[in-house]
Amino acid sequence: MTDTEFLDHAERVLKAVETSCDRINDDTSVDIDNQRTGGMVTLVFANHSQIVINLQKPLQEIWLAAKCGGFHYQFDGKQWLDTKGQGEFFASLTRFASEQSGSPLVFAAD
Repeated sequence: MTDTEFLDHAERVLKAVETSCDRINDDTSVDIDNQRTGGMVTLVFANHSQIVINLQKPLQEIWLAAKCGGFHYQFDGKQWLDTKGQGEFFASLTRFASEQSGSPLVFAAD
């Protein structure tokens, strides 16, 4: 994959995260402050815990840091999968954000 293709695919992920946060804020009582700086999105929950998602262009990976640890995701042509077999990006983000917020949340690519 070229750097341009990586950035196109990865940008869709960051936009989907932002869209999911907007939907969660509008449709639930959970308040997620999402801040974007370049290729990084920081999610801040009411309890002040954070999830940080950032692009690693040289490695063509998306990195996610949550309370439970750090994870690296690579695009397999269809979805972003953890490099150590821990699952798909949006499923993981859903699980980690739900744990940190204390409420069931859903993050999705669409």
